[in-house]
Amino acid sequence: MHRKIVILVVEDDPNVATVLSARLESMGYRVCCTAETGFEAISGVYRHRPDLVTMDILLKGEMTGIEAAAKIAEQSDVPIIYMTCLADRKVFERAIKTNPYGYIIKPYDINELRSAIEIAMVKHGAAKSRETLIAHLQKALQEVKTLRGLLPICASCKKIRNDDNSWQQIEEYISRHSDADFTHGICPECAHRLYPELYQNKG
Repeated sequence: MHRKIVILVVEDDPNVATVLSARLESMGYRVCCTAETGFEAISGVYRHRPDLVTMDILLKGEMTGIEAAAKIAEQSDVPIIYMTCLADRKVFERAIKTNPYGYIIKPYDINELRSAIEIAMVKHGAAKSRETLIAHLQKALQEVKTLRGLLPICASCKKIRNDDNSWQQIEEYISRHSDADFTHGICPECAHRLYPELYQNKG
């Protein structure tokens, strides 16, 4: 069974917040709390760690929803969907600068709301996967780069000292830090030294 998506509702009108919360719950989501001010929204994200925030733009207090979203983005990557009655282009442009995952004009259609939430969650999941992939690639590149530096190697047995100060066969070390693999053979000089009887009659 999939975990329910947890949503923080930020809305300055308690009646609208109640109706929206009930609709979200009826759609199978879980509303962790509601907030009427920007400070409450920021605190709610910090305390409840929701999966998504629906954000009104006109809030109680001095902070707007756009300002609250910008503050939230400083401490969390939670996706935010704006839900507002403001259709002004300048407001929209200010909101877009905070990189929201959706922008819904009230009155909203319940199917539009559901679609916006589902799309936001998919986009957020894809962004997280991309970040993880980039981190893995950076780590792999860093490991490859270590092969370009100075490698502590034993002058006698040719083992290499790794990062935890233990000694490894050179084949094992290089295989672990790159995509290289090894096949084994014997060079002519070693063949003459190890098997001189095979070369005595050659000349």
